[in-house]
Amino acid sequence: MTSNHGAAGPSLSQLGWRPFYAQQLTLQDLEAGFPARVASVHRSRIDVLHEGGDASVTLPGSLLADGSASVTVGDWVLVESGTDRMLRLLERASLIARIAAGSQHEMQPIAANLDTLLIVSSCNADFNLSRLERYLSVALDARVEPVILLTKADLCDDPREYLDQVAQVARNVAAIALNALGDETPKRLAPWLGAGQSVAFVGSSGVGKSTLVNTLTLSAQQATAGIREDDARGRHTTTARNLIAMPGGAWLIDTPGMRELKIGAVESGVSAVFDDVEALASACRYRDCSHEGDEGCALQAALERGEIDERRVTSYLKLQREAANAARTTRERRERERFFGRQYKAVQDQQRKEKQGR
Repeated sequence: MTSNHGAAGPSLSQLGWRPFYAQQLTLQDLEAGFPARVASVHRSRIDVLHEGGDASVTLPGSLLADGSASVTVGDWVLVESGTDRMLRLLERASLIARIAAGSQHEMQPIAANLDTLLIVSSCNADFNLSRLERYLSVALDARVEPVILLTKADLCDDPREYLDQVAQVARNVAAIALNALGDETPKRLAPWLGAGQSVAFVGSSGVGKSTLVNTLTLSAQQATAGIREDDARGRHTTTARNLIAMPGGAWLIDTPGMRELKIGAVESGVSAVFDDVEALASACRYRDCSHEGDEGCALQAALERGEIDERRVTSYLKLQREAANAARTTRERRERERFFGRQYKAVQDQQRKEKQGR
């Protein structure tokens, strides 16, 4: 995407601009540059949309070196006038992220400044309640409204069976069974696709995310591929994230399929998804009960009485451990960074003193 300041672009409000972002900019900021929204991210630059059109913007070196602050699709940035150089990243209203692959436990941004996260599963062997609970925990922790979409409803005998299962783990979350190719699909999703609204699709490969994008945008922007018949697992078709304009004025971010979503420190999200489990756990005899054989465990008693599903308790304990480990790892990394920062500053101060003493 090359600089295109001459052509008129969408207004800031059409791009999803809110008072929250405007409050972060001073008069001096607006004299130095202009706000723009990130449409796609490359190795050392980003493509952005703004009121003047679009531009390819160079990322500052300091941002490239700081993985925790890396720019992602949906972000708002301040771009220096006349140079196509990014000045700074604006604070996010929301961020959907996961732990990146590898051993460093770095957070990988997926999409920023969303209004709605559309969690896509399908009415076949891909359907997995524990995976849905993961996505829900991430969405609720980020204060983004989740909506569950169950595709391939036209290919199963009774989609209501899947919807009933979803209702047991997501009582206050909208869930819709649909045909991703259906003519009625845009209308059914219209409540979340108003002008200036920002949504993202997440889900495993092969569940129909790219097909939904094509249906909602009335085009064939995204390549699609079939699923493996033996286990209903899909093949990756989307390989990058992009901000896509929709006919009704909404902005859509499609994401690569994720078989595994490693959650970060989303403890509040886990608590929101498993409020029924935590209500039972609050009656445990000991506050630090592990819920795995401890004396006086109310959860174990509820399981024995058949009051709660064992799969749900297992999922809760697993996600709770993952979120707590991520929080501890984040604290340790930040403390390590502060320590080395202090060490570096001490060395710099000592070198300055030595130079002054010569």
